[in-house]
Amino acid sequence: MNSSFEKLINDLRALGVRENGVLLVHSSLRALGPVEGGAETVCRALLEVLGERGTLLVPALSYETVTREHPEFDVRTTPTCIGALTEYFRRREGTLRSVHPTHSVCGVGHLVHDLLCNHELDTTPCGPNSPFHKLPSFEGQILMLGCGLRPNTSMHSVEELIEPPYLFTDPFEYTITDAAGRQFKQVHRRHNFDGWVQRYDRLADVLAEPDLRSGPVLQSTSYLIEAAAMRPAIYRKLQEDILYFVDREDAPTA
Repeated sequence: MNSSFEKLINDLRALGVRENGVLLVHSSLRALGPVEGGAETVCRALLEVLGERGTLLVPALSYETVTREHPEFDVRTTPTCIGALTEYFRRREGTLRSVHPTHSVCGVGHLVHDLLCNHELDTTPCGPNSPFHKLPSFEGQILMLGCGLRPNTSMHSVEELIEPPYLFTDPFEYTITDAAGRQFKQVHRRHNFDGWVQRYDRLADVLAEPDLRSGPVLQSTSYLIEAAAMRPAIYRKLQEDILYFVDREDAPTA
């Protein structure tokens, strides 16, 4: 018996991950501590908790390698840049991936086609066709698995509705290759946080239980967010203070 697998299942259920639901996972595999079977055990546990009609999504961001200097993205081969679990899941048999040069998402499960389709139509990272934007409509949850609240990419989908001054840089052209090997060029607006520090941990100041829960998952403290509650809360806060979720790089942090 794999004790890590059983403990993961129990911890994820206790945190509130819904059976047959849609779950978007950001992660730090290292923060979980020793896991028998590593990334595969974590993937299997997440899928077990979600059940047969559940859908598992994992961001497969590639903004560090797909750049203005190297503007080529291939959905089949371009690696992720946000950790071991994400790259393992990208390469895992049966995983599908949305087509976007910097902010693609990988997924498996019952609603994966609905959530990943048409991302290639967006010319911003988290536009209306992105899984990040769609998640609230599917009553999705966001699991911050041992990585704290800061790396929450879904926050960008709300920022894109308001366009704060730090968000976008000048547009430029990418070369994109899809799963069938078809290549096309597309002009995108890229996110630009030069001079700014993202403070998405401040979500804890505007969202409370049951919409934001925290609890242990193995050796980590993890967070579970209800996407449908997060969007209006963040939107209202940005209308009040457009810079609430960022700090200047040279400013003291609170």
